[in-house]
Amino acid sequence: MKHRDKTERGVEALARKRKSNQLTDKQRSLISHHAQKSPVTEQFRTLRTNIQFSSIDKVVKKILISSSGPAEGKSTVIANLGVVMAQQGKRVLLIDSDLRKPTVHFTFQLENTFGLTSVLTRAESFESAVQETAVENLEVLTSGPVPPNPSELIGSRSMELFLSQIEKDYDYILFDAPPINVVTDGQILATKTDGVVLVIRSGKTEKEAAIKAVELLKKTNSNIIGTVLNDREMKEDTYYYYAEGK
Repeated sequence: MKHRDKTERGVEALARKRKSNQLTDKQRSLISHHAQKSPVTEQFRTLRTNIQFSSIDKVVKKILISSSGPAEGKSTVIANLGVVMAQQGKRVLLIDSDLRKPTVHFTFQLENTFGLTSVLTRAESFESAVQETAVENLEVLTSGPVPPNPSELIGSRSMELFLSQIEKDYDYILFDAPPINVVTDGQILATKTDGVVLVIRSGKTEKEAAIKAVELLKKTNSNIIGTVLNDREMKEDTYYYYAEGK
């Protein structure tokens, strides 16, 4: 089956951008794109800066974002991090490597009939599977069809070859991975990246769960470069400080 080319998909993405009055909840979570002067967007820029400072002595290009458990906001964090990195002029690829419960295609309103699993099984080339978004410099490789063996696919030689072939073309490659404590996929993928960021949700993530996730990552000698405290209420005076620039 012949897929539409990247130009056609890019035109569709721009058309979707104009329909801002029809945003879904998933799209609204892309606040760094729809509200660039909001205090929350500023926090994502701070996260971007912190990651860039962490790479002074070591190249940190391939970054995995995960959490200890589900529903802690990792997919929202990685989508917004990708946007602010792209807004800085960096060429960014976001890969939905959560092959069990993918969501990135909902956030960016993209097709998911082909994607990472299609590339790894050689059903599609990377060039035909990667999709442009409404955000300049940000491309997305959706998960593709859900496979019966996610861990084996992520840990395969095909995955290593794929990453070695594409990393020269991007400034940053971001991986949306499954929760660390739930399945082994995230631990396997962490060994193939330069750094891991753990998302912790205020009022939800249990301390023991966060500690367990860190221990599991350390067992694989993963490079944990930091954590994100998600969903924490901001002080009012901080909000007004950032809001003055609107």
